[in-house]
Amino acid sequence: MHPPLPPQLFSHEFAANPYPAYAWLREHAPVHWTTLPSGVDAWLVTRYTDARQALADTRLSKNPAKHSLQAHRSGRVGIPGERSADLMTHLLNIDPPDHTRLRRLVSKAFTPRRVAAFEPRVREITDRLIDAFAERGSADLIHEFAFPLPIYAICDLLGVPPEDQDDFRDWAGMMIHHGQSPRGGVGRAVKKMRGYLAELIHRKRADLGEDLISGLIRASDHGEHLTENEAAAMAFILLFAGFETTVNLIGNGMFALLTHPEQRAALQGSLERGESAPLESAVEELLRYDGPVEIATWRFATEPLTLGGQDIAAGDPVLVVLAAADRDPERFPHPDTLDLARRDNPHIAFGLGIHYCIGAPLARLEAQYALSALLRRLPDLSLAADPAELRWRGGLIMRGLRQLPVEFTP
Repeated sequence: MHPPLPPQLFSHEFAANPYPAYAWLREHAPVHWTTLPSGVDAWLVTRYTDARQALADTRLSKNPAKHSLQAHRSGRVGIPGERSADLMTHLLNIDPPDHTRLRRLVSKAFTPRRVAAFEPRVREITDRLIDAFAERGSADLIHEFAFPLPIYAICDLLGVPPEDQDDFRDWAGMMIHHGQSPRGGVGRAVKKMRGYLAELIHRKRADLGEDLISGLIRASDHGEHLTENEAAAMAFILLFAGFETTVNLIGNGMFALLTHPEQRAALQGSLERGESAPLESAVEELLRYDGPVEIATWRFATEPLTLGGQDIAAGDPVLVVLAAADRDPERFPHPDTLDLARRDNPHIAFGLGIHYCIGAPLARLEAQYALSALLRRLPDLSLAADPAELRWRGGLIMRGLRQLPVEFTP
């Protein structure tokens, strides 16, 4: 009997619903060598146990210079434009000891206390955005809500003055559309952002505030050296990783709620009763079920190793498919069922280990308040399109909708 044929990866159909293909890979080829749309070859890791091992394995480096084919030089590995804009020295591209030093610095500026103190600002931005379309009876929840909310929030956190935030919104818009716009446009947006951040760091040195960039400068001035390049790269990656992850978390999460009316009704009931625990567990399940980051950022083997029974050569790129691991039936009973009350839910949507997402507390805060505000203020919110006709953004790492049209009683 012939072995079953592997599914077609990275097609339009795959982008809309990659989960059947990932189920096939988990069963037949859990560590799978494939050619990506960019032309780069890489291993895809799809089982939960293997994914956890890979995320924690120190033999898998985050530094693109470890890639045997040097594909990073042509910009086919990593974030478009980051190399030419001299923004490579950020947390997603480095290993210890540099990673340890930089992460410690950012952690000082990104404390749980700072995130908690930020809650009133998140509420204010959320309510202002909903006010702008609440009387109209319809909206595109991506462009009018999920996209601007984290942009304005992360700009506030970084210390970008209000009069400059719309520029950031424009640059971020070009970056988030990199699946359907020429890479040159993304590169230009990244360069503009790089120039602006360098200038902002320079201005802040003369007038330190309570924002995150001021915190980075303060930390580096107290003996922990942070170069201006590192500070700009750090601000860039906090913005890039922090906003697109949250756009997708809110967008994918709302889409899942709109297409699962019983689950959504139960959540609305708990919100009306003023309960907070069901909302927290709902956001964790939305992260697991259709999370914002489909594939963890690049890793490269520094020496030969074995993963999931597969031999991996030094220099080979390894991509951990978080979306596949978080639907592994070996770890999650009924993994394709959305269960907002799921108790045992150790998903890896934010990664694991030393590269665990540093902005996860902020993303959770934004998602919890954004989803609860929409459900409370627009209780009869419904999808204004056939779910099958909604388009998902292209791109390797992130998973998110291009639009999410909704209607409701004005």
